[in-house]
Amino acid sequence: MNQSHSNSFQAGQAQGQAQEKTRQTVDKARETAQSAMDSMQQAGQQMQAKAQGAADAMKDTMGMNK
Repeated sequence: MNQSHSNSFQAGQAQGQAQEKTRQTVDKARETAQSAMDSMQQAGQQMQAKAQGAADAMKDTMGMNK
């Protein structure tokens, strides 16, 4: 292989490695975002359940829950 081919090969290797690193970074970011969304959804469901429990307790106190 002459110097030109060697340089082209190395440049291609570097580009492929950079693309793979970018893909890995994007995948990690996607996983992190999905985890955050799941946590937020779970927190929202817990808050909704607590609010419903408080509303039911108030209805019981007021004699409105029959």
